[in-house]
Amino acid sequence: MRITHTSVFVDDQQQALLFYTGKLGFMVKHDLHTGSGRRLTLVSPQAPEGVELELAPSEHPAVGPFRAALVADGIPFMSFAVRDVQAEYERLVARGVRFVQPPTTTGTTTTAVLDDTCGNLIRIEGGGPA
Repeated sequence: MRITHTSVFVDDQQQALLFYTGKLGFMVKHDLHTGSGRRLTLVSPQAPEGVELELAPSEHPAVGPFRAALVADGIPFMSFAVRDVQAEYERLVARGVRFVQPPTTTGTTTTAVLDDTCGNLIRIEGGGPA
């Protein structure tokens, strides 16, 4: 068994698409328009056949309170691995990405947390000092 897809709930798929591709650098894998909406998945350019990230509409009534509680408590919805957190932080800040936590090192892991502009906090993490 292996993970093939994971989802992040977004308020606006087009806005999320622009953020996740234009700012973070993901690539579109599938953009299927169905009768009831749009199935939109992205992949990392470093792993085009890897796990797909679905930009899922946040229409279900449970999504809003769930995401609001996570954001209020500063809890990221998901994490992305990067080689060098400090370098990625600087690259993303230069692209206009807003971070709610700058690079912070605990033990052997460095993390930073960004706002995806679509209702979620996302952690980037990697080894080494900030």
